Amino acid sequence: MTLFNYYTVKENGFHEIIIQKSRFITYLARATSEEEAQAFIADLKKKHSNANHNCSAYVIGEHNEIQKANDDGEPSGTAGVPMLEVLKKRNLRNTVVVVTRYFGGIKLGGGGLIRAYGSSVSEGLNAVGIVERIAHDLVEVTVDYTWLGKLENELRATEHIIDQIHYLDHVKIDVWVEETAVPAFFEWMTNLTNGQALLEKTDSRYVDRDIQP
Repeated sequence: MTLFNYYTVKENGFHEIIIQKSRFITYLARATSEEEAQAFIADLKKKHSNANHNCSAYVIGEHNEIQKANDDGEPSGTAGVPMLEVLKKRNLRNTVVVVTRYFGGIKLGGGGLIRAYGSSVSEGLNAVGIVERIAHDLVEVTVDYTWLGKLENELRATEHIIDQIHYLDHVKIDVWVEETAVPAFFEWMTNLTNGQALLEKTDSRYVDRDIQP
């Protein structure tokens, strides 16, 4: 499985604001496929079937190959597109957003709607949070027990993540290493142990890092 670093929402969540007596409820979620995004939108349309509008936007893929926006009855270009633009401006990937509007009786006009839907998504992102998903490889470091104390101390002083230590015939330390840093990690471990460490990549996963708004 090939992983790529990208920004997305920290978790699925929602945030509500009131603009000119209209309720704007922003729902955000991760989605790694268009099917996931569409299912999320469909669930919210069902949940808020009595709302005036359930506008949506999503960006999917390493290079945002899939981008969709839907105004759901608002004047063309006043809802879905400004929502999509906020996702793109924040450089998000694999993210879907729905803004549910309950009309409060005061018309906002085209410019007002664009600002309202854009602000709803921006404030929703700030409330839910954004993370960078960083591709990591799991490296198994197998050494003689005489190296354990030194390696454990050295590793804990870095950003590498010790996952597990296996106490077998030899000690095996499972370490999550940022994918781009793996070649340097291999060289470092080799130098540190005078070439006595057996190193093997066995798995990949994402590690999330919080991004301040």
